[in-house]
Amino acid sequence: MTADSSPPVIAIDGPAAAGKGTLARRLAEHYGFAYLDTGLLYRAVGQRLLDQGNVPLEADVAVAAAHSLRPKALENQALRNDETASVASQVAMIPEVRQALLRFQQQFAASPPGGAAGAVIDGRDIGTVVCPDTPYKLFITAGIEERAQRRRKELRERGIESIHGRVLQEMKDRDARDSQRDVAPLVKSKDALLIDTTEMDPEMVLSAALDHLSTKGLASL
Repeated sequence: MTADSSPPVIAIDGPAAAGKGTLARRLAEHYGFAYLDTGLLYRAVGQRLLDQGNVPLEADVAVAAAHSLRPKALENQALRNDETASVASQVAMIPEVRQALLRFQQQFAASPPGGAAGAVIDGRDIGTVVCPDTPYKLFITAGIEERAQRRRKELRERGIESIHGRVLQEMKDRDARDSQRDVAPLVKSKDALLIDTTEMDPEMVLSAALDHLSTKGLASL
């Protein structure tokens, strides 16, 4: 996929609670692009397994769920809960699941829905695996203590009480699974702009991203 022969794609990677989702949604709005949170794909597969009582998960069942995934499943509000997130992280370690969902993501990038002029896609391997040829790559990160605090704040806003130590450990475990898996681990693409959001507010992050994308030739609508 190249910027001159296909719709432009902004690839955003990074660990949980770093701020990539917030940035991705704002960039999609700014450019008028379609937005895909790829984490929801894995969560949707994980939720299907939970609904079917297939946890601890079996690889062949997870692969079948990935192949049968439809966009409507991404609208399920249950995808945002912690149990689903935990299963999703395990699902993401299965190579055949990743291959099935890779096709879903690349089709979204090649033909953004709704007639959008381009796509913003966030996840763990967008710039390295899903859309490696796009020139518009961002890697969003933050210190793990800050990310754990953000996660706790998010949970409190949803009325869910949590213990800092538990949230921090779950985040460390998830980071380890994401970065150490054999297939498509979470790594920064060499040509991605690194943005550490630890001491930045959303406006600062958006400004840094827009400045970089502008230098890459992506003009605002």
